Amino acid sequence: MNRATLQPCDLAVDTPAGSGRLCFERVALVGKPNASGSAATLARVVDFLHAQGCEVTLEHDTAQHVGALGDRVADVAGIGAHCQLALVVGGDGTMLGIGRRLAPWGVPLIGINQGRLGFITDIPFDGFEAVLRPMLGGAYLEERRALLQAGVWRDGVCEFETIAMNDVVVNRGGAPSMVELRVEVDGHFVANMRADGLIIASPTGSTAYALSAGGPLLHPAIDGWVMVPIAPHTLSNRPVVLPAGSTIAIEVVAAREPSAHFDMQTFTSLLEGDRIVVRRSQHVLRLLHPLGWNYFDTLRGKLHWNEGVVA
Repeated sequence: MNRATLQPCDLAVDTPAGSGRLCFERVALVGKPNASGSAATLARVVDFLHAQGCEVTLEHDTAQHVGALGDRVADVAGIGAHCQLALVVGGDGTMLGIGRRLAPWGVPLIGINQGRLGFITDIPFDGFEAVLRPMLGGAYLEERRALLQAGVWRDGVCEFETIAMNDVVVNRGGAPSMVELRVEVDGHFVANMRADGLIIASPTGSTAYALSAGGPLLHPAIDGWVMVPIAPHTLSNRPVVLPAGSTIAIEVVAAREPSAHFDMQTFTSLLEGDRIVVRRSQHVLRLLHPLGWNYFDTLRGKLHWNEGVVA
């Protein structure tokens, strides 16, 4: 499911200038909220897309901040119904915010990095034109990444449900005490765990909070999740890699002010007895990369491996 493959262009149209073929004629543009200088940055991208013959739809919240720079303004549903591609200008947080919301429509995404790391926004803004031009013409690698579906259940009723690209985190909130969590996988009891919290991360999220908590890096092609305790009371509670087909249930046994976070962007308060159920989403994230992209090149660059070593 997560393997990167070269995709043929089946949406090709002639560009007005006759200089090439377009795989994506209707492109949505999503910017980083409240970023300094974002209007000028996005205007440059819009001008480039227009020069390629693309119709540009500005995402509604982005337009609220920078103005209507494109041909249209639309919310997420409008983008999903109309656009063939979403171009995200910002960091991984910007991609997380729009990617999980667009996933139900199957719109592919390209990330232009203006953040700090850029694990999934992998095209540098400087010189983006030379990289993006052949991608718009169909020269790209498509990677499909699995997503998490998470719900909070209280007294047998689902109170909240959402999609997560990176992770689902149950933690102690602001209280200076541990939480006690009962963990089940596919209905089988695993452990009662006392810790600051517990992370369920996708391979995409294995380079995020799960990594800082001591979890392993999962290659995006691995069909699995990683379950990582945060500062566990029992040191033998270690990260566990689980099949992506598993259903993971986390029950809050005892806690003060517990909470659940989804991609660290959506938050909900929890009560004792609440169950957080995590499973694979029916939707996937479609990421497009330039030809020649490689996951290990990304890791080496972003994590500064081999610095000072001559290859």
